[in-house]
Amino acid sequence: MQPRREVFPNVIEMNQQARRRLGCCVYLVHDANEWLLMDIGYEDTLDDIIKLIREMDFPLANCKYLIATHADVDHVQALKRAKEIMPQAQVVGHRHAAKLLATGERIMTYAEIAAQGISIPMPRVEIEKTIDEGDVLEIGGLKIDVWHTPGHAPAQLSFRMGKLLFSGDNIYRDGCVGNIDAHHGSDLPSFIKSLKRIRDSNVEWLLPSHGPIFRKDNAQLQQTIERLDQYQHMADFGTCAIDWPLLDEWDDELARGEPSPA
Repeated sequence: MQPRREVFPNVIEMNQQARRRLGCCVYLVHDANEWLLMDIGYEDTLDDIIKLIREMDFPLANCKYLIATHADVDHVQALKRAKEIMPQAQVVGHRHAAKLLATGERIMTYAEIAAQGISIPMPRVEIEKTIDEGDVLEIGGLKIDVWHTPGHAPAQLSFRMGKLLFSGDNIYRDGCVGNIDAHHGSDLPSFIKSLKRIRDSNVEWLLPSHGPIFRKDNAQLQQTIERLDQYQHMADFGTCAIDWPLLDEWDDELARGEPSPA
């Protein structure tokens, strides 16, 4: 049996367990005889993850939930195969993710990015239980509160367990956030609202979907919020921006008849 390297009581992160980077963060939460997996990553790392789970002596038959924090391919490509390996586990996620995963949608999930030559298989899988803001998942005696924290993606969920927040792609240790892309369904006002919620909460630790776990830093969160607020008013962010003040300035200059500089 391989020692269980818990990052917090009842929480194992599979990259930490493996002592190497497997892909997105995959969290195993356990209590009593039950456990769940939060995200599962790519198909080509699933065998490694299943092997680690077995070596830690978690019976596969006791997996209660396979959670999709959202529907990005790097989080869920292996979900269909994981369900086949653990058929008793219930696949759960937001209703928007359910639509994307049921159809194998490729653009909003980043499975297909033609401009960069990216084309990744996206197996269709059914979300059997949709969850949303205010729902509670139970594992043994643990209660895990569901937060809907859209912005990066419409389906983005976070999960609170005591002082911990499994925060998805909302923010990483360096203050960066998940991709902002209109084709992905990103929404800057919603993103800012989600970050403010995290900032104003009394959680102490953020367990992101990428990179290391870190202590919540409200000053850092505020800097990120202010940066995203600037993005709302910059043409750089295309249709994700809500306005472009330069055009208003230009309208005023045209109305005043101000000539362009020679």
